Amino acid sequence: MPVMCDRCGTDRHLIIRSVTELPGQPADILLASYTCQRCRRFSEHPARVADLSIVLGRPEQTGDVLIFGGHYMHCGQPMEKAGSELRRLSAPLSTEAADHDALDVYLSTRVLRCACGFQMELPE
Repeated sequence: MPVMCDRCGTDRHLIIRSVTELPGQPADILLASYTCQRCRRFSEHPARVADLSIVLGRPEQTGDVLIFGGHYMHCGQPMEKAGSELRRLSAPLSTEAADHDALDVYLSTRVLRCACGFQMELPE
């Protein structure tokens, strides 16, 4: 299946979100996930490396995060682990105004950073 938006009929507005290996498939067939910037349609299907390289080679692909084989990439470079954080999420136990008790959840995250300074956190 070609890498193009079914609705718009072109590959000019695609942002590749992830590329992963497909077990049992030839090396030149990968699972591609992408979004069309024009119509906001998301698609995911097996694709040929040659078709993906046409879209990935465009300059407008460099500003977003791409998940490529389990690695997060930004600016065309793999992001490096820059540490870990422990985040606290709180929610009231009740919607009643008099209740001051809260339910706390702690989430461990890993911090990834690009050479350009872009940073993001992912749950561990």
